[in-house]
Amino acid sequence: MKGSVYVFLFLTAAALVTLTPRLPAQSGFARAEELFMQNNPEAALPALEAVLAEDPANLKAYQYLAIVYLQLERPDDAVSVYLRALPRGGNETAALAFNLGNTWFGMGNLEQAIRSYTAAIEADGAFAPAWLNRANARIRSGALKDAVGDYQFYLTLENHSPRRAEIERLIAVINAEFAAAERLRIAEEERVRAEEARRRQLLEEVSASLQADAGETRGMSAGTESLHGYEGEFELE
Repeated sequence: MKGSVYVFLFLTAAALVTLTPRLPAQSGFARAEELFMQNNPEAALPALEAVLAEDPANLKAYQYLAIVYLQLERPDDAVSVYLRALPRGGNETAALAFNLGNTWFGMGNLEQAIRSYTAAIEADGAFAPAWLNRANARIRSGALKDAVGDYQFYLTLENHSPRRAEIERLIAVINAEFAAAERLRIAEEERVRAEEARRRQLLEEVSASLQADAGETRGMSAGTESLHGYEGEFELE
């Protein structure tokens, strides 16, 4: 995955999820933030790590550092940053878990992405972006029914979402597929029942035929025995 894709992903996420601003504990944060804003990830990286070494509770520094690692095409390190930040997340746990989910999604790890989005939802059930992105991840993973549920709940949270029409079309397509699959299932069940009925009828007919043949054989045997009877007298010489 190219770094530019990760950058786009996280800049989009940043527009949706902004960690609560806090005053940096160390003066070095101002310089690190400046380097980050100047889009200088190589210089920002050590500066941000230094800030976190001095102030492990600086959630904004974690956010910047994760994006820097993605800019440098080091997504595994970005994951590690979010995992370091989550135990300290407090009120920002949902946002951190959501951005971790975006990182996993960008890496193609849908299972972990879904888990992270779920963690975000558990931290804040009204966090609409997590519902939307979990639905997207579930679509990719083939869990269509679960995805529909997530999309529908997202729309209840974001009643005026500009994506409403697109999402509703997608839900309609998925539901149409479900309906078609259900029709096929019913048709297959009917075919199987008809085939079973045909086989039972055939077995009954063959069994009845064999039973009739057995009866006829017994009758012929009895007649033959009567013809073999001999009532004359034997003479000994």
